[in-house]
Amino acid sequence: MLTGAPFGGELELRAGRGKARRLRGTFPYNRRAVLSDGGKAGRPRKEVIAPRAFAYRIDRPDEDIHVLVGHSYDRPLASRGAGTLDIRDSAEAVTFDAEIVPEVVDTPYGADFLGAFAAGLIRGVSPGFRIPPPVTVPDAEKVEEEDPSEGRALIRTIFAALLYELSFVTVAAYREAQAEERSWELTPKGVAVPRRYSGAARWR
Repeated sequence: MLTGAPFGGELELRAGRGKARRLRGTFPYNRRAVLSDGGKAGRPRKEVIAPRAFAYRIDRPDEDIHVLVGHSYDRPLASRGAGTLDIRDSAEAVTFDAEIVPEVVDTPYGADFLGAFAAGLIRGVSPGFRIPPPVTVPDAEKVEEEDPSEGRALIRTIFAALLYELSFVTVAAYREAQAEERSWELTPKGVAVPRRYSGAARWR
């Protein structure tokens, strides 16, 4: 699975009934993030998640989507399948309301998360997603040259992706893929096709 840049957007934590807590947040589309500065010899790499790129699974209520701490399914906060997550998509952003029930609040990781959030240490929202294989969605992503007046980076734009989870994280920056080999080579038309698709891959 891939994970995207934890843009700030709006993030709010409110008290719910009893020990329950309610989280409201956004993940804005069309923001350019720096994945790599290229080092000493390479080229910088940047990425943009296009408007409505996550619409496929969000628009299907039967598709479960989770809210996690740090992209860990061992630290779940809410999910659509459990009836504790309401998630919506628009051309501007993904918005969501998540209820953290008392049973989760009372867990060690739940208490740690709420403490870190209250201290201002966790403010980023990062999506976990997969890129569909080219045989299914041929133009799910493309790579282009950056405008020379702005720099010399390669810019990947994601047009379609399968959103599986939204995570609360501390570090507001991308990291490289760990398991999936993804091509940054430009085709003559400026569209890059991944060399290999691996549903188990993730990056951050």
